Amino acid sequence: MDLRRLTYFVAVAEERHLGRAAERLHLSQPPLTRQIKALEAEVGAQLFERTPRGMVLTHAGETLLRDARAIFGMVDQAADRAHRAALGKLGRLDVGVYGSAIFGIVPNILARFSRENPDVEIALYHAQTPQQVSALRQGRVLIVFERLLPADSDLQVERVASEPLWVAMADSHPLARRKKVPVSLLRNHALAVGSSPSATATLLRLCAEEGFEPQIATQTSDVVMATMLTAFSNCLTVVPYSMLSVQFPGVRYVPLVAARGEATMDLYCFYRKDEASPLLARMLETVRTYSAAGAD
Repeated sequence: MDLRRLTYFVAVAEERHLGRAAERLHLSQPPLTRQIKALEAEVGAQLFERTPRGMVLTHAGETLLRDARAIFGMVDQAADRAHRAALGKLGRLDVGVYGSAIFGIVPNILARFSRENPDVEIALYHAQTPQQVSALRQGRVLIVFERLLPADSDLQVERVASEPLWVAMADSHPLARRKKVPVSLLRNHALAVGSSPSATATLLRLCAEEGFEPQIATQTSDVVMATMLTAFSNCLTVVPYSMLSVQFPGVRYVPLVAARGEATMDLYCFYRKDEASPLLARMLETVRTYSAAGAD
């Protein structure tokens, strides 16, 4: 059915007069009359009764008017949805996350994005960096939050935040009574690490600056498992501030301090350089606002 012809029908139905409807549509009356007759022929029913008082809808006409208004409402809604999708305010955003990035900062960023864009669905993809890079290139995710800095030339990387490092340990550990733990005190203690290369590299760098190599006692699947391990062992593990939102019975967190500079770990986001998705652009606005503010 021709939407233009349906528009003419609605105008006549609402004005109940061919002359007024023609004026409203900026048409002369004869072509409008022909269009209404053509519509009646198309639907196979009389839509109006021509009376001295004007055009009166038949039962078929009243039914078509209800449906026509619903159709035009859907057309307007479709146009509005397309416009909002073009602005990144509607659709599905697939986000890659891994390790301690899933605590603290990233949930805060995603919550802020959701508040500002309530009609965008966020889907999370949890995997290590190599799998995240593949997912980016295949279009299965649009943005990844990670602590590892990828060096791929087709990816754009932005620093989201720099987090202070803390030491997790059993609350019975001798260092648990301290208000701060200098990096130098890690020299004589066994350390558990997760599988994140960036976290291990940060720990090695901090210890090297103090002139020693850390005693890596065990490697676990991730920082959460490494932290849990400290509850029932003599091992320590170094974690970013975000991990403090995860509380295990018997585990205490103490700030780590470096003799030179700051004991911190960076969180990054990365995405394809040629990605033109408005959803990504919208997310990057939120990330940059968060980064500029420093925290939620």
